[in-house]
Amino acid sequence: MDISKAIDHTLLKPDAGKAGIRKLCNEAVQYGFKAVCVNPSHVVLCKELLKGTDVKVATVVGFPLGANTTETKVFETKDSVLKGADEIDMVINIGALKEGDYKLVEDDIKAVVDACRGQAIVKVIIETCLLTDEEKRKACELSKSAGAHFVKTSTGFSTGGATVEDVALMKSVVGDNLEVKASGGVRDRETAIKMIEAGATRIGTSSGIKIIEG
Repeated sequence: MDISKAIDHTLLKPDAGKAGIRKLCNEAVQYGFKAVCVNPSHVVLCKELLKGTDVKVATVVGFPLGANTTETKVFETKDSVLKGADEIDMVINIGALKEGDYKLVEDDIKAVVDACRGQAIVKVIIETCLLTDEEKRKACELSKSAGAHFVKTSTGFSTGGATVEDVALMKSVVGDNLEVKASGGVRDRETAIKMIEAGATRIGTSSGIKIIEG
């Protein structure tokens, strides 16, 4: 199984600098990863470093809490796409979901999807560790109706990461309409394979090289 094309090689640490980003991009090319996933301030550098390669540039919006206003998320999205982002990993308004304000959640996602204008794909981070199974299902349904391309388990910055059970649950809701990204705590090949078998087509991880080299 060639897992490399399922990996978003990730560096979202707040203290990441240009040297770390250069290393990330070089590794992504060397190992044939699908994308790099970085904070918005690094998009321009990544785009420059990855020019002429197949590696996509993914960035995060409303990260890591999801509690920004929709207007802020839309600005972040437009700015990132303008600077070269191919993929947007956005965090939902978790508080609104838990309160049952589904219209706000769906409108928030749709606004980001619309802001991409077909120039980038949108992965919706639902932060599974903070949700009940019913809330996870609802978040996936709202992501689907809002026109997103992926649902994603986690930011990696909350109380837990991806589980096989959550990936399977999310896939059962979105079916073939959306893809699933497992992110947070996937640090070895065995776990990555289990996530893929459960329905994930992307793995967000900072342990990509370890996963590939086994």
